[in-house]
Amino acid sequence: MEFQAYQPLSDRLRPSQLSEYVGQGHLLGPGRALSRMFDSGRLHSMIFWGPPGTGKTTLARLIAHQSQLQFLSLSAVLDGVKEVRQAVAQAQKQREQFGQGTLLFVDEVHRFNKAQQDAFLPYVEDGTFVFIGATTENPSFELNNALLSRARVYVLRSLEAADLKHVLERALTLLAQDLGQSLVLTQEAETALIDYADGDARRLLNVLEQSVDFAEPMTELNTEETLPPTQNQPGLVVLTLAHCKEVLQGGVRRFDKGGEAFYDQISALHKSVRGSAPDAALYWLTRMLDGGVDARYLARRLIRMASEEIGNADLKALGVAVDAAEAYERLGSPEGDLALAQAAVYLAVAPKSNAVYSAYKSALQDVKTHGSDEVPLHLRNAPTKLMKQLDYGEGYRYAHDEPEAYAAGESYFPETMPERRYYQPVARGLEIKIIDKLQRLAQMDQASTRQRRDREH
Repeated sequence: MEFQAYQPLSDRLRPSQLSEYVGQGHLLGPGRALSRMFDSGRLHSMIFWGPPGTGKTTLARLIAHQSQLQFLSLSAVLDGVKEVRQAVAQAQKQREQFGQGTLLFVDEVHRFNKAQQDAFLPYVEDGTFVFIGATTENPSFELNNALLSRARVYVLRSLEAADLKHVLERALTLLAQDLGQSLVLTQEAETALIDYADGDARRLLNVLEQSVDFAEPMTELNTEETLPPTQNQPGLVVLTLAHCKEVLQGGVRRFDKGGEAFYDQISALHKSVRGSAPDAALYWLTRMLDGGVDARYLARRLIRMASEEIGNADLKALGVAVDAAEAYERLGSPEGDLALAQAAVYLAVAPKSNAVYSAYKSALQDVKTHGSDEVPLHLRNAPTKLMKQLDYGEGYRYAHDEPEAYAAGESYFPETMPERRYYQPVARGLEIKIIDKLQRLAQMDQASTRQRRDREH
């Protein structure tokens, strides 16, 4: 028996015409950027930036087909400078011998280093090929400015549920042809597959193709799931949620642990805490935990938020965050995840102050500006006889011996730099009381200064 080479469903279902392409209406809809490009006939180099399974490769193929260009494809994961040179030679030959232009598509272009990315520039400039690169990472960080300046960046979005449903319908028609029987999904199975896909058409088609192996003829089916109106059709094969679960096994949301999505979601968590939005903070924390992020990293970020966003407005906040990190170390997942959730909610509802954070940044700037200014003699310890002879500690005022345990008018900065006021507490939480104390101490400083001036005169 002769077996045919396997071709994935996602590849078999790849559109051959733009009219069959699903999604990205913000680029391909009437009057949108790529539609205007086709209407004008002026093709340009591009970068497609978007999550997996959003149709980057397919769209590049369709652009080449629509523009009657030779389509060449490279993968930055598998190919190197040798393959780039071969593609250049093939493009040059196609133009010289047949007068046809070339579209060179580079998948995962962000994985090419600077020298490899630079190799494309001369051929983009002289029109040897139209360049389209695909990336799941932020081009601003991953691609050379020289390449970016020669290409327009288009953001491809995750497919919506309606788009995925349309892909499902086309896939079921094709799979039914393979089976020689009509194939339908229960409503529960359709919902589960679309949820699992998480905006990724390739992921949807892969799990559908695997699930079909478990489908049963209608005559043998025993289920309480919602069947489509065609349930009485002869020879019908039904795919249920129970069948799909044989493959799904509780898949997780899309989460790139080192890429753009990772930092976007961390940013969303941090901003939700800062914005006193406990429900949103809980959502982003849970989404990242569900996606497989290292919970210890989240614990460290929560500790940072306690200092940066709350500071002295609520002194318990830092302790709550540290305790949550310790609880996770003892319990692990999933038990310890709840401690992190508790901390995230507490931080979100706590009074907010970035006064310490702002003060730290200002002090750090002064440290860099003033360099290694000497410690004033009166602030130095004098544990040896020589140090005492050099006046170490001379004139130091022991605060506990002063009224209210405060040496009014004393300076603790280097003598070569002016006094600074870095810490500006806010009128929230505990810092309300801190403001009152600092104002009282400032009044004592002013009184001490007046007294010293009166003595000098």
